[in-house]
Amino acid sequence: MPELPEVETTRRGISPHLLDRLVTGVTIRDSRLRWPVPEEIVAELPGQVIHYVRRRAKYLLIGAPNGTAILHLGMSGSLRVLKRAVPPGKHDHVDIVLDSDRYLRFNDPRRFGCLLWTRGDPLEHPLLSKLGPEPLGKEFDGEYLFRRSRGRRVSIKQFLMDSATLVGVGNIYASEALFRAGIHPGRQAGRVARPRMELLAESVKEVLEDAIRAGGTTLRDFTTSDGSPGYFSQKLCVYGRAGEPCTVCGGAIMHKVLGQRSTYYCKSCQR
Repeated sequence: MPELPEVETTRRGISPHLLDRLVTGVTIRDSRLRWPVPEEIVAELPGQVIHYVRRRAKYLLIGAPNGTAILHLGMSGSLRVLKRAVPPGKHDHVDIVLDSDRYLRFNDPRRFGCLLWTRGDPLEHPLLSKLGPEPLGKEFDGEYLFRRSRGRRVSIKQFLMDSATLVGVGNIYASEALFRAGIHPGRQAGRVARPRMELLAESVKEVLEDAIRAGGTTLRDFTTSDGSPGYFSQKLCVYGRAGEPCTVCGGAIMHKVLGQRSTYYCKSCQR
C-alpha cells in the first residue's frame, strides 16, 4: 500500500505537469472504486485551471477555482502523466485531460482507491477533518507524542499508526522508525518516557525524509509517477527481513503480528 513517502513522491512527480494547466476533459471508464467516482467531476472540472496539487496524509488534493479533487491511491493505485497516444489498460479507470496534450491517468487494479469532488474546503471533508498532524510538519514533535500517549495501553506501533494521532505513518515506516529509536514495537505507548518519544519523533521524520529522497518504497505495487520504481526498500533495516541479521548487532530480525499487521524488530536493539 502506498504510504506517505510514495504519495509525496507522486505529488512531486505530477505537480509540474498539472499546475496552471487547463483541464479540457475528464474520462471515467469505470466509476466503481472504493466509492463511486462522482459525475460532478466530469461536469465541473473541465474548463478549470489547476492552481494547486497538495497532499494531506495519504490523500492528494488537486485544486481548481470551483472545487477540489480528492484522490487516494488505496492499496495498489498509481498516477501517471502520459501522452494521449497511450491506449488505456484494463485497470486505467480515470483520465484527467490537460491542454498540454497530456493527461493524468488513475490506475487501480484492486479498486480500494478513490477519486472524489468537493466544492468546499477539502480539509473540512469528512475524510480529512479529523486527521492528526503531519509528521513532517511543525505541530509534530516528541512532546506532542508524549502528551498524546499518556495513559494509553495500546502498543507504541499501533499508536504511531493511528491516523487520529499522526497521519501517513504506515506499517513499513512505523517499523523502521521504531528500530531507529530503539523502541520495541509492542511496548505500551503510555510507558514510553519523554526522552524516548523525542527520539522517536526525530526517527519518524528522518525515515520519511530518507524515503522521500529515495523515491518511496517498492515492495510489490508502487512505482513513481514517471513509471520508475522507488528504491528505499533497499535500505530497510527490519521490515520484511525476518530471520536476517540485524544491521546493528547481527542478531536475527524477529517477526510478530500486532494489531493484525506484520511487525519486524530486533529484540536486542529495541527495548
